[in-house]
Amino acid sequence: MSETPLVNPEVANMVGDWRGYVEAKLGFRNHWYPVRFSKELEEGSVEVIKLLGEQLLLKRIDGKVYAMRDRCLHRGVPLSQKVECYSKDTITCWYHGYTYRFQTGELVNILAAPDSRLIGRRKITTYPVQEAKGLIFVFLGDEDMVHDLSCDVPPGFLDDDVMILGKHRVVNSNWRLGAENGFDSLHIFIHKDSTLRHFRTFNFPLGHTCLPGAVTLHEDADGPKGVTDDFSKHHAVWEGIIDGEVVIRGPRSENVSGTSASAGTSIWLPGVLKVDSFPVAGTTQFEWYVPIDEGTHLYVQTVGSKVSSEEDKNRFEDLYERILLPHGLDGFNADDIWAREVTEPFYADDFGWVDEMLCETDSTLLEWRRVASRHGRGIQTLENLR
Repeated sequence: MSETPLVNPEVANMVGDWRGYVEAKLGFRNHWYPVRFSKELEEGSVEVIKLLGEQLLLKRIDGKVYAMRDRCLHRGVPLSQKVECYSKDTITCWYHGYTYRFQTGELVNILAAPDSRLIGRRKITTYPVQEAKGLIFVFLGDEDMVHDLSCDVPPGFLDDDVMILGKHRVVNSNWRLGAENGFDSLHIFIHKDSTLRHFRTFNFPLGHTCLPGAVTLHEDADGPKGVTDDFSKHHAVWEGIIDGEVVIRGPRSENVSGTSASAGTSIWLPGVLKVDSFPVAGTTQFEWYVPIDEGTHLYVQTVGSKVSSEEDKNRFEDLYERILLPHGLDGFNADDIWAREVTEPFYADDFGWVDEMLCETDSTLLEWRRVASRHGRGIQTLENLR
């Protein structure tokens, strides 16, 4: 019997050169994804996560984090149902005693059948893990496809002098709606009442019209793949007019050059946004939309700032706690979360991708869909989850 497709084939056939993006409902395989902050996983503790539909176990052993699929080879039960670790680098299935080594996934013993010929000959799938900037990244994909982390993060994120702070939470929408909400230059309209405007002097138009030359594609063979939208090359819309009457105005300051709250945004595979000069001048927001399953994603929100001393670090931490977290990540981005979750039902059956009515400014989203389709290193499918 053939497998039921994850995405409606009729829709996939209708979207043309961004078919791969539509098919990536569970995300793109063979990429690095942040799944937790390093401080959240203590030595010896086990964390259960779900990434691209796969349930995984994380464990920190002698300071290093390892990732293993959370499914016993014997009868397919989740090892996490009752975590039993009788030594620091193994986990034993609570059902029949199959015991696996975290570092390799190797079946090292069956406590209820110690003479089994299976011992030493079978392995659970494990995935590479790397920690950077206080985040735990998991490479979910094929062993021969592992590549450098720098290919899956925006430029500047890994710079030695950049300090990163942030949080994460689960959002009830597909990861693609998160990515497009962040990169969508028209969605600034929903932020017109943000309390963040009280903590910096900035221009905040109601929307933008993208002018020629504003969009740059990044497709170098050895670097991250993405799309940049330069807001300095936009025509800003400051007044909303209905029947000739101005009904709303966007906050505008004569003391600030430029047309927007940000110098621009860029979106990068496998689904991470970079927002320059935001939430305030001198900081950069990096946020990931990490697929959990078809209908939810992990929203990893981080802010970076250049620091050169302990005094700089303390100043940034204070700024983060007083303004960036409550008025940026919690306040400003709460509008984004609400919008994604309200949008989800329209796209849940896949037909939203062909029923949507995009306008001229949405051309930036189409460029992102095409770049993602060209450079995604593999689509997570139901077959991969077996």
